[in-house]
Amino acid sequence: MGGEKRKAEKARLRKGINVLISTPGRLVDHIKNTLSIAFSAVRWLILDEADRTLDLGFEKDLTVILNALNATGLARQNVLLSATLTEGLSRLASISMKEPVSIHVSEDSEDTDEACPQAAPQALSDSYVVPERLQQHVVVVPSKLHLVCLAAFILDKCKFEQRQKLIVFISSCEAVEFLLTLFTAVLCVKPSTTSTKQTSTSLNFYRLHGNMRQEERTEVFQEFSVCKTGILLCTDVAARGLDLPQVTWIVQYNPSVSAAEYVHRVGRTARIGAQGSSLLFLAPSETAFVDVLANHNIRCRSAAAFEQEVRDRATVLQTDFENYVHANNKSLQTAKSALQSFLRAYTTYPSSLKHIFHIRSLHLGHAAKSFGLRDAPQGLGSSITTNPANSKDSKKGKDKAKRYCTFSEVGQ
Repeated sequence: MGGEKRKAEKARLRKGINVLISTPGRLVDHIKNTLSIAFSAVRWLILDEADRTLDLGFEKDLTVILNALNATGLARQNVLLSATLTEGLSRLASISMKEPVSIHVSEDSEDTDEACPQAAPQALSDSYVVPERLQQHVVVVPSKLHLVCLAAFILDKCKFEQRQKLIVFISSCEAVEFLLTLFTAVLCVKPSTTSTKQTSTSLNFYRLHGNMRQEERTEVFQEFSVCKTGILLCTDVAARGLDLPQVTWIVQYNPSVSAAEYVHRVGRTARIGAQGSSLLFLAPSETAFVDVLANHNIRCRSAAAFEQEVRDRATVLQTDFENYVHANNKSLQTAKSALQSFLRAYTTYPSSLKHIFHIRSLHLGHAAKSFGLRDAPQGLGSSITTNPANSKDSKKGKDKAKRYCTFSEVGQ
């Protein structure tokens, strides 16, 4: 339940169900307004993505849900599931569990699984585990080359190779829409003006973000799940809770706000023993983020060879992008809005990472180039300090009304 009409959900509840999957807010809505809902037969309560539940502002909703379940007086098993152990997970366990047992599961074998009563997540939160068959890479290029670098990578993997599925994480809804329009217009139309390789596969772009209706998101999810080759441009709406089959590459075009969120993003590939790869984009001023990841046992290899290949293609690709953006006023304004949304999202990095990701460290002219603009628009300084536009991606986190559509999961 959640994201659909309440009337249809009430009808299903009246008929009776065995398994109920719901967002916290919608379940509270039914507890308060649907007479037919009853919890007398509930034996299991499972909270997925438990590490983020309290951070996303659902503490009051969870209290209502737990009180409604506890009112039955029947024994029940509560389960909290998370890929990362955080302080938020410890808080949630104290709210919803009695004498909790922490179970840590590894890919290797049952010998590495362990169950320990009263485990302290804080003690384990410094080190994260990523899939063993995941190859992690980082590319360090100036901001002005980020756009052409991403385009060249997409062309290399999806147009000149078979069965490649990419998920590209982007910091804002507007930037997702802009890149979808730009790549569809420029990369899909011109066969191969930037390479001597023979093209063998058409490019299929998809987009997923919190400003889309639930029906649209469901349709995109289904289409991308069954496609053999494709590129999904998305915000962190796709970072958690989605099982997208046969994803070969995770591209973090905009870095995550924490090592934990990095882990959730790359967790979309190399699933259930499969192989997968990830690529992290960083500007030269952001390279210290590699050390932040290393402090959490996350190691990324340099993709220096790819950097040189991109530089060779940069001039032609950048010219194509700029010509498209400046072709008419509509595309120009779209690019400017996307740039502004990126800059606002950049200001939302936590204080612990401000020494790496600070708006003052950005070269605005170079950032403009990464949106196909020839020069930085006037008035950017004031635009990034104003309140962001109202979007679902902006309403996550401890202050849901003020955060911009940045790096949290959407549409719960």
